Parts: sequence; C-alpha cells; structure tokens
Amino acid sequence: MPTPLAGIRVLDLTWALAGPYATLQLALLGADVIKVESASAPETTRRGAYAKSPDPESSPTFNSLNLNKRGLRLNLKHPDGLAAALALVRISDIIVENFRAGVLERMGLGYARLRQENPTIIVMSASSFGARGPQSAYPGYASVFNALSGLGNLSGYTDGPPVELRDSIDLRVGTAMVSACLAALFHRRRTGEGQAIDLAAVEAIAVLAGHRVPAFQLSGEEPHRQGNRDQAMAPHGIYRCIGKDAWVSIAVAGDGEFAALCRAIGQPSLAHDPRFAGVAGRLQHAAALDGIAGAWTRERTPAEAMHTLQAAGVAAVQVFSNKELFEDPHLRERGVWHAVEHPHLGQQWVQGLAWRATGVPDAPVRPSPLLGQHTGEVLQGLLGFSQEQAVQMQQAGALH
Repeated sequence: MPTPLAGIRVLDLTWALAGPYATLQLALLGADVIKVESASAPETTRRGAYAKSPDPESSPTFNSLNLNKRGLRLNLKHPDGLAAALALVRISDIIVENFRAGVLERMGLGYARLRQENPTIIVMSASSFGARGPQSAYPGYASVFNALSGLGNLSGYTDGPPVELRDSIDLRVGTAMVSACLAALFHRRRTGEGQAIDLAAVEAIAVLAGHRVPAFQLSGEEPHRQGNRDQAMAPHGIYRCIGKDAWVSIAVAGDGEFAALCRAIGQPSLAHDPRFAGVAGRLQHAAALDGIAGAWTRERTPAEAMHTLQAAGVAAVQVFSNKELFEDPHLRERGVWHAVEHPHLGQQWVQGLAWRATGVPDAPVRPSPLLGQHTGEVLQGLLGFSQEQAVQMQQAGALH
C-alpha cells in the first residue's frame, strides 16, 4: 500500500526550527519534500550553536529535522533561480515557509503570483505574529512565542518568575503547521481549491493554554504558577531518587489510586488519615504528601520506584535522560528509532513517526540531504532541464 502522502510534492522554503519540523512530518508521511537552500542562506540549524563544527553537514539538529527530504541548492535572489522555483511550483502541491511576514512577497513568491503558476497550490506561511495585525512585522523566536502566548506565565514555580520554553515551543508550532497543511489538502480534495494559510506562532502556542482564558473570563481570577503541583491530584510531582540527578514522576488522581500508593510504599494506614480524606484534603496537605513520597523515593532508584508503583496501579515513571530514552527497551520494542547511514556522519539513529497505523506502511527513513545534494536530480530529472542549462545556471550564480 502507498504511504499516506504518496504523490504529494512539497516545496520546503523553511529556515527556522518550526518550519523544518513541519516538513519533516510531511516527509515521514511519504510526501516528496524538496528542501531549498543556498550557500549564503542555509537552514539555520546547519550553523551556529546547532552545529558541532564549521562543517555545514555536521549539525545533529539539521540531520534530525530533514530526514526523507531532497536537497536543492537554489539562489532565489537570482532570476534564473527564481524561475526554477516557479517551475517547481507548477508541479507541487504545497509550499511551506516561515519567513517574517512579507518576505515571500518581496522575493517575488507571493500567493497571488504563485496562484498564477498553479491555481490549486497550497501555501503554508507561518510567522511570529501572522501576516496582518499591528504586530505583524515584529520578529520573534520560541521564547517570544512562549511569553506572548500566555503559556510562559503559567510555567514555573509559585514563588519564581515565568519559565522560558524554547525548542519544544517551535516544534509545537510545527505540529500546528502540519495540521493546517493536512486540512488544506482535504479541502482541496473536496473543492479543487488551493489555499493561503496564515499561521501566527503566538496563536499556535496560545491555544495550548487550554481552559485558562475561559476560566479567567468566568471567574475574573488570574491562574497562578504552581510548579509541579496539580489542581486536582496529590501527591503530584517529581521526586528525588538514589543516584546523581535521578528522579521519578508520580501522579495520584483518586481515592483508589491514593490507597494503592499507600500500600505500595508500606504505609496502608495513610489511606485512612483524616488529613488526606478525598481530593480536597490531599490538595490541602500536598506538602506533607510530598514529604512522605519523597522520603520513600530517596531510598530507591528511579526504575525501582517506577516498577513498584506501576505494579500497584499508580501512575509513575522515571524521568529519563536522553541516554536512557535511547536505550529504553520499551521504545526499542516499538521501533521508535531508525538507523540511517549519513554520507558524512556515518550511522545515526533517528526518530520516525510517533504512531503506527494498520494497513499503512511507514515511509522508509532516509538521512537528511547534504547541501544541494539532489540539485541535478531535481533540475534535470524532475524539471527536465538539460545538462547545459544546469551548467549555465551554476556559472551564473543561480545555484549558489
């Protein structure tokens, strides 16, 4: 059976974390994703703090975000480079970009122009604040999205400042971009019409604050930061275990789970302590419960605490390091990690799709492309350019 997005072609003009993550998901679903870069404007994750050396092929971040894509080296500031991009638009289904609002138009690739080339094209444009509105020209990064969305104000401890979230914020924006692209494909299938999608990163993050805004409208009370505490569960938190930087997460929801916890830690009588009667009592005395749970976990390894509590029916899991995550036998059994052979870096282990579906094969996972690795393949094999045309473009600087 074909992969879910087999036959769909995506022109990837993204440059910052959220965009490449979105097109990665489309590529893992089987779309033919063509990654456009140039030597003067490579993807951000090829350089700076993301790279491990001056070699633009050495970045672990780039090589995890661009699996299954083809790499095209194209200078969009050169007329011939722009013409080649427009030729690709004619045979593509989706264009994905996350420049600052208005940049695509200034490059000559605005939606009106793209529709002339391909009336059914879907253009996914993600920017910090969206294409319209008084702040549309503002630049932004993950920490900005987090702060303005209201989510940052909810993150952190009661007596501390808001906590800044970074890369995970970008990846959540990328997930929203994927949802919008899939919805647009479904819309086009029903109507035959393309779409221009205007996605504001701050809005994609703001919706993740959940019920807090409606709750404020109803009560007039601002929600407060509560660290690892929960509004409906106690004990609830991260507890220290034996070992350096070793922790276990425990969450107890109802009376039955609390009684199970008490039995598991060898203190069944706590289930009948009047202080801890019902959810309200446990929330009121959450600090005391944290002390009891923490005293028990400090005498055990994270794995021992997790297995003991899980066997009793209590939601608990060790807080994995990256090493432990990679070596976890459960994730290995589920086939989370895939081995790819990179031309410069050798064998690498990467993550594929986050789900499995019956009757739908996973797309084979291929390594991220070298800068411009598939330029000849795309220009000559896909667009039908001659060898002479490709050489002329190279000499003119259109493939810089």
